[in-house]
Amino acid sequence: MLANHPLIKRILVGAAIGALALMAAYTHPVSAQTKSLVIGIAENTTSLDPARGFEPESIIVLKAAYDTLVTFPPDNVSKIIPNLATWTVSADALTYTFTLKDGTKFASGNPVTASDVAFSFNRMKNLKGTPSFLAETISSVTAPDAKTVVLKVSAPDPAILAKLVYSSFAVTEAAIVKQHGGTDAADADKTDTATSWLDNNSAGTGPYVLTKWEKHNQTTLVKNGKYVGTAPAFDQVILKDLPQAATQKSALEAGDIDIAYDLTPDQAASVKANTSLKLFEGVGNTVFFLLMNQDKTIGGPLADPKVDQAIRLALDYSGILKLTGGSAVTPASVIPVGFGNAFGTDKALTRNVDAAKKLLAAAGQDKGFSIDLEYPDFTYQGVNIGTTAQKIQADLKEIGITVNLKPGEVQVALANYRAGKSPAALWFWGPDFIDPQDYIEFLPDGIVGKRTNWTSANSDAAIQKIRDQLKTEIDSAKRADLFGQMQTYLQANGPFAPIVQPGIQIGYRADLKGFAYSQQWIIDPATFSR
Repeated sequence: MLANHPLIKRILVGAAIGALALMAAYTHPVSAQTKSLVIGIAENTTSLDPARGFEPESIIVLKAAYDTLVTFPPDNVSKIIPNLATWTVSADALTYTFTLKDGTKFASGNPVTASDVAFSFNRMKNLKGTPSFLAETISSVTAPDAKTVVLKVSAPDPAILAKLVYSSFAVTEAAIVKQHGGTDAADADKTDTATSWLDNNSAGTGPYVLTKWEKHNQTTLVKNGKYVGTAPAFDQVILKDLPQAATQKSALEAGDIDIAYDLTPDQAASVKANTSLKLFEGVGNTVFFLLMNQDKTIGGPLADPKVDQAIRLALDYSGILKLTGGSAVTPASVIPVGFGNAFGTDKALTRNVDAAKKLLAAAGQDKGFSIDLEYPDFTYQGVNIGTTAQKIQADLKEIGITVNLKPGEVQVALANYRAGKSPAALWFWGPDFIDPQDYIEFLPDGIVGKRTNWTSANSDAAIQKIRDQLKTEIDSAKRADLFGQMQTYLQANGPFAPIVQPGIQIGYRADLKGFAYSQQWIIDPATFSR
């Protein structure tokens, strides 16, 4: 498909010249007069390769360095709009044809072609990284000519355009990624070696270029001189890893950072009182949940649905809500309050210790048992995860369950969680794409379902039927009914206990202009100016 790609021809004809051009394109000397935007953030990034990065912090970087075919407006998710391309849809909803805009260039100065898009999408899918599930309905992506991309899905996918907004579908320059070991072949998961380069460099069309990622220290982006859109106001963007909210607040007050991403509700009043600062407050779309492993060899008693329901009923949701503070709410399900088809807070579970004890007795666990609760030990979106874990420990003690707290460094805890090795775990989920279909991943064989070892082999036919219908149902009324059935089921069954949906508190310097909150990427560095 890419044998006659014009970029490959250029590289073959002038490799030495190409190397010099790339060095010039990706090297940006910084002077004392450089205008910098500095963001303090609790980093839990695993990769900045668009085909692998999957955390909220990585999305901020990828949004700055790459573009997608379609996108949302800067400050809302009310509609999907063209970005690099316009599109049409076939009558059977199985074929999407995209036409690339004229004049778009990569940071190298080379034009974007349909072959680059096909390469990027196929590489993401075939790498089989964490975000690859987003492409599971895509059966093929081809480039019949330089301006046309044809995407086919195996069955109607009501959320496919929303998925394409996500940064994993960022368009990368195929020739450069290949030059650094990338491939879109079917065995890319075994043969691709481009991630190490993409973790410290970028090959996109965005307003910024990634120049360095010092894990758990600093990530640096510099202005893309070849960007064809409105040039960003800042010469460079620096994301500093500041895991503690108190540290972020102090750095913001001192003027060492421009944005504090992870402030807690109790910090809001003093930030508001400081005339040098401003505060954005709102209800976020991240749901914190307790996970209970369905593999008996890992989760033990947690593999029993009666035990899981007992735990859901034993949790003091109102107490957890007070602990979180601010504009937080108690979600009724794993689908965030405010999302389309989500239950409201009026349907959230409430505590019933007596009912919880009866369920444990029915499960033969009236004498109690002990479980290990794993979690990343840091504050995220105003939620102190360690403190919340202690609250869960106290709540479950009242029904005879001893919770052994197992805090861990973010990357270690994340690895265990993703591998399905945690007996119980406290984690959070922010939407990958703005559609409730994203939360099908909590059902059997979904990406989060698998992290609890909840599969078609150990789940019942009812939830499997709901899951399968939701994947292809396009009719809005039928979708709403199915999502209602899904949430009702999960309140009584399944391995999750949604516990809190925190508010958002982002502090920033008062002279900073252009703040725009997005449910998809939270903040976009390119919108800011001073």
